[in-house]
Amino acid sequence: MASFIEAAGVDAVLVSDAVGTIGNGKPEAFSVTVDEMVYHTRAVANGAGKCLVITTLPFGSYTTIEEAVKNATRLVKEGGAQAVHLEGTRKDGEIIEEIVYSGIPVLGHIGVTKQKISRDGTIKLPGKTASAAQELLNDAIEMEKRGAFGLILECLPDRIGTIITRALDIPTISIGSGVGCDGQALVTEDMLGIFKEVAPRFLKVYADISSQVVSALSQFRQEVETGAFPAPEHTYQIDDSEMEKLISSLG
Repeated sequence: MASFIEAAGVDAVLVSDAVGTIGNGKPEAFSVTVDEMVYHTRAVANGAGKCLVITTLPFGSYTTIEEAVKNATRLVKEGGAQAVHLEGTRKDGEIIEEIVYSGIPVLGHIGVTKQKISRDGTIKLPGKTASAAQELLNDAIEMEKRGAFGLILECLPDRIGTIITRALDIPTISIGSGVGCDGQALVTEDMLGIFKEVAPRFLKVYADISSQVVSALSQFRQEVETGAFPAPEHTYQIDDSEMEKLISSLG
């Protein structure tokens, strides 16, 4: 998948902890471990070519500064990432600063985050009031001050996404936060119709690969059951003379 992304001319690929649900079939992404992120990041890095590879510090892996730096370092050294991504608020500013100080670029993330989902028990769309929007702006400004090279804005009202983008000198990447951001992101398996268990408002599906895969596999099964596959052109042959020698030798 990473090699396809590079071939399409995409600038950066984010290895998200969504691999827990999309890649490993878990019902949630909270239980994804650093080891799992290292594995998936390495696979992406092997195919991403010139794409910037950013990988996620999973939930619970950066509760302390020491833990954050240690795990970020693992994702770079063992996983092959060029930067790490973390969800948070301005309260995580010191963590961002220390990871950056250790030599690892950090992509911040505000808006809908697993911390908020864990705390509230549900997904609440952020920035719907003036005070909430101001809090998000304060978070963004602080993350920039602490050294984040960019920010993901997830599920913010589009005008709030534009305001935050204009307030910052670093680029913003929108996940459902409007056209006013500097870039856009979608989960690859979602946009290709491979993973259909979620359908957020911001998602645009560009292909329906899952139906093509199921159709191809069904055709394969049917051809095997009827004997249509493998056909002669799919098999290897031995010369008749050599076959005769073999039969003779077998008596």
